[in-house]
Amino acid sequence: MGKGGEKGEEAGEREAQSRLYSWEEIQRHNLRTDKWLVIERKVYNITTWAARHPGGPRVISHYAGEDATDAFWAFHLNPSFVQKFLKPLLIGELAPGEPSQDRGKNPQLVDDFRALRKTAEDMNLFKADPLFFSLYLGHIIIMEALAWLLVSYYGTGWITTFILSCILATSQAQAGWLQHDFGHLSVFKKSKWNHIVHKFVIGHLKGASANWWNHRHFQHHAKPNIFKKDPDVNMLHIFVLGDSQPVEYGKKKLKYLPYNHQHEYFFLVFPPLLIPVYFQMQIIMTMIRRRFWADLAWAFSYYMRYFIMYIPFYGVLGSLFLLTFVRFLESHWFVWVTQMNHIPMEIDCEKHRDWLSAQLAATCNIEQSFFNDWFTGHLNFQIEHHLFPMMPRHNYCKIAPLVKSLCTKYGVHYEEKSLGKAFIDIVGSLKKSGHLWLDAYLHK
Repeated sequence: MGKGGEKGEEAGEREAQSRLYSWEEIQRHNLRTDKWLVIERKVYNITTWAARHPGGPRVISHYAGEDATDAFWAFHLNPSFVQKFLKPLLIGELAPGEPSQDRGKNPQLVDDFRALRKTAEDMNLFKADPLFFSLYLGHIIIMEALAWLLVSYYGTGWITTFILSCILATSQAQAGWLQHDFGHLSVFKKSKWNHIVHKFVIGHLKGASANWWNHRHFQHHAKPNIFKKDPDVNMLHIFVLGDSQPVEYGKKKLKYLPYNHQHEYFFLVFPPLLIPVYFQMQIIMTMIRRRFWADLAWAFSYYMRYFIMYIPFYGVLGSLFLLTFVRFLESHWFVWVTQMNHIPMEIDCEKHRDWLSAQLAATCNIEQSFFNDWFTGHLNFQIEHHLFPMMPRHNYCKIAPLVKSLCTKYGVHYEEKSLGKAFIDIVGSLKKSGHLWLDAYLHK
């Protein structure tokens, strides 16, 4: 029975490999109910599998009708293990006369980028330093303990409470960068351990959901700054971004808010409210609606620990106010750091670029320094992080010169700026988009 099943499976695979497809035909299968994609010239029908995809159905569906080879290698720690899930989905191969890349992508650029990835592997740049991440976790735990000791010894006065809030906000921000590392499977060799520690850090240390983060953040990495695919540029009509969306809104006479003033109300809406209001509501609703009960249990452990530590000093209501204020402070930190790499860059509809070009169009770097590395969780190397999401962050600086060289070779713009300029560019970009909207609203 077992041997017969194996023979039948092999026969089915051979039959699938004998079917040949053109890019024209593959690109037609990019519908909600009909999804094909290509990985290393093999064609897979992911229509039914997408709903069971561990990274969420949307991230894999964003590549329907396209070549997903580089995305596949970017997101999977053990590709050979994943192959066993792909085998039943195999329906054929690209016809011999078809190029390996779709939509006229530069094959030499694609090959050179893949050679760069192989170079990074040979340099052991995907190998994490256990001491780095141990010390990083340790400094977060020390800050949590220091905050509690502060209120224990000095009481609940205004000055003490403000200092305590700053310490806790710093701890939360740094825990956010650390959960990001485990979420990207960049610490342990086995996915299992990355997932377990990720749930601990994002759940017990931050009170959030690992599955919510995975399903949202991987879409951002797969299609950065692409409308309808990257959730980070879905601004719920509060802001208009880039060059095309403001004009589209203006021509349609859409005025949910006075977008020509968005660079001003940004300070009142985005940094102070993203984490304590929008993310908080979305996380809780997602965990309940999608039945992420394990994530809910981890988040519950965070709130239990927090209230046990601080209710004796501040009471129930005071502890809630303290928690809200901490998240208010953290939200400012998070918004400025995460948006400085993306909002000033190109934000548009799908253009079907190759992996390197797509990531470079949507990301920029911030100058390296010890402070910038720590303050941003090494997201000052946003370009390298987007090209190699599973690379441990302490190795970004080692691969950066090689990335710059490759970009220079093909004329791909590699943007790097100071931290201050990056912050200013966020506001400048919003102002520019707002003026584009106003011009289209009044004159087109």
